[in-house]
Amino acid sequence: MTKQTTRPAAPSPARATTRPPHAAFGAVLEAAVPQERIADLPVGELRELVREHRLLLLRGFSGFADAAELTAYCARWGEISMWPFGAVLELVEHENPGDHIFDHRHVPLHWDGMYRPEVPEFQIFHCVSAPGRDQGGGTVFSDTSSVVREAAPGERELWERVSGTYRRRMEYYDSVAVSPVVTSHPVTGEPVIRYNEPVAPDDEFINHPDLEFSGLPGELLDDFHRGLSEALRAPGHSYTHRWQTGDLVVADNYTLLHGREAFTSRAPRHLRRVHVLGDPPLRNPALRSGG
Repeated sequence: MTKQTTRPAAPSPARATTRPPHAAFGAVLEAAVPQERIADLPVGELRELVREHRLLLLRGFSGFADAAELTAYCARWGEISMWPFGAVLELVEHENPGDHIFDHRHVPLHWDGMYRPEVPEFQIFHCVSAPGRDQGGGTVFSDTSSVVREAAPGERELWERVSGTYRRRMEYYDSVAVSPVVTSHPVTGEPVIRYNEPVAPDDEFINHPDLEFSGLPGELLDDFHRGLSEALRAPGHSYTHRWQTGDLVVADNYTLLHGREAFTSRAPRHLRRVHVLGDPPLRNPALRSGG
């Protein structure tokens, strides 16, 4: 577990930020002039904006020519979490997907790194190509710190009794993770939620994870899942990002959960994602086997 410390206040940003449309959290930084270079922005200040606002959207800046250029930029944020395929995951629909991440259907809320030896602090997404306005494919983020903070006492007490056991096998790992639903942020210690929303057995969903939840009588689990999902997706706690080509979104993976809306099959949705570890890297407290 990473040492518990209190973060210093974020420095004043170099320019004014705004809130994403219809969002209760997050910050937007737009280019001052067309095609301003992202690489010219001070990464230290951007990093603190993400920690303060949970999510940062950079819009209107010059993009990255290829995955290698994006990787080089992300390395300035910290140590990159490497996968068997390298640093960059190409999030694009496959012809015959073997896993839901390469499909066009929805992906439930979860946190990244839950099945890996280390949990990344930052997720960096670059939109290579955005789907059409009416084609779906938004990325849903939920600010779990506000969900816990604003929960009714009885509701929070119910959530605190539950632990999730998550088993998932796919091309890059075969792992088991166990985590209380309400746990502590690894740096600030504030309460956050670690949870993978179940999908209905009859949901058309490729490669279901195997999920079990303990701590409550079975007859209360349906109400638990319903109440928690409603809180996570409430307008005051969630934000659905509608991608525009060239967007760069950096998300606080220690605090947020995220998922994906379904999108029209064969829509031109193409994101690149890089995981950046904290300093020091966070050993996954939930991992029981695999990784």
